[in-house]
Amino acid sequence: MLHRAFWRSLFGGLASALLFSAPVKAAENIFLTYGPLKFTVRVDSLRQFADAGTVDANLRFYFNVVGAAPEQLAEARRFLNTPLELEPGLVSRFLNSQLGADLLRRSGLILAQPWSRNGLYNLRAAIVQAAQDKSGLTLINVLEKLPVDLHLPGDVLINRARHLQLLVEASEYFVGEMERLSALEAEKVGAGVNFSQLPDPRQLGPYGVGPSQTWNLFDEKRQRAFYVNVYRPQRWREGQTPVVVFSHGLASRPEDFSQIAEHLASYGFLAVLPQHPGSDFQQAQALIAGTSREVFLLQEFIDRPLDVTFVLDELERRNGPEFGGRLNLTQVGMGGHSFGGYTALALAGATFEWETLQRECLPQDGVPNVSLLLQCQALKLPRKDYQFKDPRITSLVLGNPVNSAVFGIRGLNPVKIPVMIIGGSYDPATPFVLEQMRTWPRLGSENKYLLLAEGQAHVDFSQLDPGVKEMVKSATDLALPNPDVLHSYMTAYATPFFEVYTAQNPQYQPFLTYGAAYAQYLSRDQEFRVFFIGPTSELALIEAATNFRRQRGLSSVDNEYPRLTSP
Repeated sequence: MLHRAFWRSLFGGLASALLFSAPVKAAENIFLTYGPLKFTVRVDSLRQFADAGTVDANLRFYFNVVGAAPEQLAEARRFLNTPLELEPGLVSRFLNSQLGADLLRRSGLILAQPWSRNGLYNLRAAIVQAAQDKSGLTLINVLEKLPVDLHLPGDVLINRARHLQLLVEASEYFVGEMERLSALEAEKVGAGVNFSQLPDPRQLGPYGVGPSQTWNLFDEKRQRAFYVNVYRPQRWREGQTPVVVFSHGLASRPEDFSQIAEHLASYGFLAVLPQHPGSDFQQAQALIAGTSREVFLLQEFIDRPLDVTFVLDELERRNGPEFGGRLNLTQVGMGGHSFGGYTALALAGATFEWETLQRECLPQDGVPNVSLLLQCQALKLPRKDYQFKDPRITSLVLGNPVNSAVFGIRGLNPVKIPVMIIGGSYDPATPFVLEQMRTWPRLGSENKYLLLAEGQAHVDFSQLDPGVKEMVKSATDLALPNPDVLHSYMTAYATPFFEVYTAQNPQYQPFLTYGAAYAQYLSRDQEFRVFFIGPTSELALIEAATNFRRQRGLSSVDNEYPRLTSP
């Protein structure tokens, strides 16, 4: 989950650490080439259109070719003029970070200079200068700040557009497939279950929520200081107390997941939320303040799982004197969101798949998977066989995990413990069809579950600043679900999952055995529904992926399972 201040910095796409002086020469033309054909749009014509809606002879030709209607012309003007409220210094710092440079490098492939070189540096200079403009960072300002004419290779643009269209089609197709398979499972195994007569895992549990604590820890071996938020039940369970560790996402904080931690504590769990200091909210604040040049530190791929292992060691040390030996630290549950999903999978035994990562991170690959910006940074690590598996972790709940390229197929197969993966149909950062849906069949687990929440968009929109929230809504033109509904879906499944596989409580097994029917029960009268499939639907999902590729003439790259990336 991205915290509100950092979401503002990333949403527009943009930052950098060098400020550039004004270019000697500004772009005058935009050239679109396709084979022997070359088309020219004058930048001053676009400026007149952006300012006053004037369509001169230069633009009239192109608007006539595409048959632009008045409402489309109005939308084009808004697209050119809508400013992103971003601090110029922050824009500069982000675009000079490793993550920002990779984003620009990929964008620069289609913003070529006259000699067909990557336009990264010109694009960075133009964006930074546009952010300094009194009218704000707008597309028309960026075009005017470019120091050279813009050359757009038509074949690359068409290829990118095809990939984007493919992702849209695949997303729509697999939302439909999840709905279909969930309904089939409900019909086969869920008929006659009366969930209203069962305990409601969406409600707080019987053990109450005790006061939370913050522990400040220091790992001498790594010289790493970080804190941990610990949530206890008000009353202890009989016997041993189950433990769940939750790993936050990029630019987030342990506190952002206090609601789910308190919910689990009320069911008698000890919920433990560690900070990951090189990829958390404080690191994001350091970028914003200019005291760091990076969105996250590369070492976080290694430090994050080691943080959790250190926390489990600390719990073992404190178990006797502080908890009377009641903690069960041999069967620990783990949750993780986004980058935290990577963390959890690494601890469950997933390993780096360098060949897959190298292939999927080729800059010319047009797959619109934003999460690759994070995953591809791992290529800068020494290429070793990293082993982070901690046998104390015996079950996982993953929300919007980032991992498909890092772990590939062979890297995910060693994960044999029970896993529940939750994705969202609106997620632009880790698209369901490119991340969660590809990950799920690759896991070696016998007990694995896949959920898709309609309208879930990676972040909790209730935590965004009102201005950013309105910008997201206007930019996407999407109706967004009530965050309380999405939270209820999360607790409805995560609570029974941890009860069954961490607390060894079979009372909650019906919510998983009849999970698809439970999804129908939860979704009744809801505009945004949730779909659920279990291991019995795995082959059907793989077959659906195979059919999708076959229908569109796409080749299969993976040996075990089809991948939905480039043709």
